[in-house]
Amino acid sequence: MGLARVSVSGDLVGEFGLADRRSAGDVAAHDGTLAVATDEDVLLGATLAETGFGPASAVGFDRSGDLLAAGEDRVARYDAESWTTLGECAAVRALDGDLVAAASGVFRLTPDGLTHAGLDDARDVTVRGTPRVATDAGLYVLGNGWMDDGRGSYRVVTSDGERTHAATDDALLSLDGETWNRVELPVSGTVAGVAYGDQLYAVTADGTFLVEGDDEWHSRSLGLPDVRGIAVP
Repeated sequence: MGLARVSVSGDLVGEFGLADRRSAGDVAAHDGTLAVATDEDVLLGATLAETGFGPASAVGFDRSGDLLAAGEDRVARYDAESWTTLGECAAVRALDGDLVAAASGVFRLTPDGLTHAGLDDARDVTVRGTPRVATDAGLYVLGNGWMDDGRGSYRVVTSDGERTHAATDDALLSLDGETWNRVELPVSGTVAGVAYGDQLYAVTADGTFLVEGDDEWHSRSLGLPDVRGIAVP
C-alpha cells in the first residue's frame, strides 16, 4: 500500500499513517537518512525525493554510508547526483555494507563488480558486528567461510553491532553471546523486520507494529497487509 510512518515516544505507540502511496518493497536507514525502494523509484530523505534509479527491490547503505539499490537485475551506488552501476544480479532481496542477498545466493561488492560468495536463496544480510545471512535453509555466520548459526527457514537477520536479532517463519530470536533465545511476543505472525533506536522495534508481515518496553512489548495493528520491512532514521 505504500510507506507508513509510525510515531513512537519511548515504548508508547502514537499516530500512524501513509507517508507515500507508491508500492514499497524495502526500506533502510543510516545516520538519519531514510531510503525507500518502490516500484517506481528509490526515494531518499525526509522529503522522499526521487533519485532517478527506477523500479527497485532493495535498498541499503555501504560501509561508508553511501546509498545502494537493486532493481531490474542491477546493483548501483548513489553519489547524491547520479547512480553508478556496480554489477548485475537478479532477484536481490537485501543490501548491507559490501554484501548482497539474492535468490541465487550471497554476493560481495568488489572494485571489479559483484562476486558470488556462496549459499543459496539468501533473504537478508547484515554486516554489523559479525556478518550474517538469513536463507531459506538456515542462518549463517561468517567465520572460516559461511558457518551454520541456526537451522530452519530464516527471513530476517539484523544487528547494530551490539544487539543482533533473527526471525524464522514463526519466531523472533535474540543473540546472547553465542546462544539464540526466543523472544516472547504478545502477538502471533511472521516478523518482517527488526530495527533499533531508543527502543527495539519490530513489525509483522500482517501489519502489527511492536516496541519493547521495560517490562513488556507493546503492539498496535496498522491495518497494512504484506509488510516488507522497518527502519528507524
